Amino acid sequence: MSGAAVSRISGPAVEAKGVVRCFMGEVVRIGSEKLIGEVIRIENDLATIQVYEETIGLRIGDPVEQSGELFAVELGPGLMGSIFDGVQRPLTRLLEGWGDNIRRGGSIHRLDRKKRWEFEPAVRVGDMVEYGSILGFVRETRLVTHKIMTPARTEGVVAEVKSGGYTISDPVVILEDGTGITMKQQWNIRHPRPKAERVSLTSPLVTGQRIIDSMFPVAEGGVAIIPGGFGAGKTVLEQTIAKFSHADIVIYIGCGERGNEMADTLDQLTTLTDPSTGDSLMDRTILIANTSNMPVAAREASIYTGITVAEYYRDMGYKVLALADSTSRWAEALREISSRLEEIPGEEGYPTYLVSRLGAFYERAGKAKIAGRKNQTGSITIVGAVSPPGGDFSEPVTQASLRLASTFWGLDSQLAYQRHFPAINWSISFSLAYRDMAKWYMEKIGKDWPAMIDRTMKIMAKEEELSEIVKIVGIDSLEDKERLTLEAGRLIREGYFRQSAVHPVDAYCSISKQAKILAAFLEHVDAMKGALDRGAGINDMTGSAVSEKLLRLKESAGDTIDEAISELRVERKKLFKSLETQ
Repeated sequence: MSGAAVSRISGPAVEAKGVVRCFMGEVVRIGSEKLIGEVIRIENDLATIQVYEETIGLRIGDPVEQSGELFAVELGPGLMGSIFDGVQRPLTRLLEGWGDNIRRGGSIHRLDRKKRWEFEPAVRVGDMVEYGSILGFVRETRLVTHKIMTPARTEGVVAEVKSGGYTISDPVVILEDGTGITMKQQWNIRHPRPKAERVSLTSPLVTGQRIIDSMFPVAEGGVAIIPGGFGAGKTVLEQTIAKFSHADIVIYIGCGERGNEMADTLDQLTTLTDPSTGDSLMDRTILIANTSNMPVAAREASIYTGITVAEYYRDMGYKVLALADSTSRWAEALREISSRLEEIPGEEGYPTYLVSRLGAFYERAGKAKIAGRKNQTGSITIVGAVSPPGGDFSEPVTQASLRLASTFWGLDSQLAYQRHFPAINWSISFSLAYRDMAKWYMEKIGKDWPAMIDRTMKIMAKEEELSEIVKIVGIDSLEDKERLTLEAGRLIREGYFRQSAVHPVDAYCSISKQAKILAAFLEHVDAMKGALDRGAGINDMTGSAVSEKLLRLKESAGDTIDEAISELRVERKKLFKSLETQ
């Protein structure tokens, strides 16, 4: 195809006619500016190329240069703390070289070739190494030790090992056959990195968000989706999870988001502090930035770029959290490209292969034994935001994601309008993995935890049912026990489910603190029921000072929560005793 003529142009899909052989997925350069593209279809002597940059100005006669390579990312020291675009160009170094506007066709090394990294070897002369074997270590950031691994299709006996400061292009281990292994490797973004064996998902990825960890947890290595309309809080929730989740590595993939939202995310994540260490959150975070005004084809690349980097760190043995915001924008890109390729459309114009493409992405999540080191495990947990138009969960992308995810956090615009965050609707959300994690919860919290959760959900379901009745006939038509259920639901909703992402104490809630608070709420409900049976009035217990103190229990620090609960019990006993004697 090199030197061949471009015969027809159709937006981001460019068809080049020629006789030189090419292959599916081959990376090519288009036109005088050498725009990056990828072969996505071959029919007889016609190759269709998906271009990842703006194609304005291309014309018949422009050259198409082959690379002979698949679309791959560079993996090695220097990834952590970096900000890349959808095709893994480092935005900070692009800014230094070209200013605020990225030049079309700009070519730059994804990883810095000049920086020297201090390599600490983990193998000795005579050791046998294979794919996945740890060769040495590099302190990439204060929080992340980068494990240099043997690349694919490489094995043999170590003949020489180096130690000290080297660039990622310098050989640090040399095998007996003369093969030099550097700290850098490449991987095709559309081909999952191999795993030795999948491991059952039996423990949650703790996020510090009560309604998630208690009611709808996502398993470590599982998949969660967050559908919600505009303003429901998807991005804020993802940022909160990125900050507080018990993950070693965070990969944030901004896929087709609005420019101002992506800019805010970049600003937030680069200034946030890791609560567990006090260091910058960026010391364990990688950002893939792709905005809605960029070519739609690059959205697909950004998704695969992010998940491939996540697999790389999983193979080091880390717990990786991959956040995709949002998969709807990716699906819209698939729809547009499918339309330009004149493929038969599916529901609402989306391609018929939408589910399989989403499935191919989500199935790269999981917890697994590492290839080459079966005694170690690593995991990737995927959290994907979905942006259904008008908050309509019946649209194709949400429904397809529902079939693939084990955890569903449905955001409710009405809750968001009431300033109730996280705006997760507890009546439609679910976690299919909860049953497999029950043993973990009982070991970490207590054997009564499943019963507490079951009772809480029954209270909330009954409260929702009674709220509908109140809207029709008024609250005065309810019996006192039913009004007590309404009050119990209000307390749990406002004091337990509701959580402030900016409060210095309430933004994160440990599992042990969650258990103590929830037990205190259920104990309060039982106390109200007992007092009601002994003659206390429901109106006197509703909205009392004790109830308000219960609502603020979540604002108590972890080391003072036991004391706060004890004080609450004393005040409640005095109040209810006085009400019973009136």
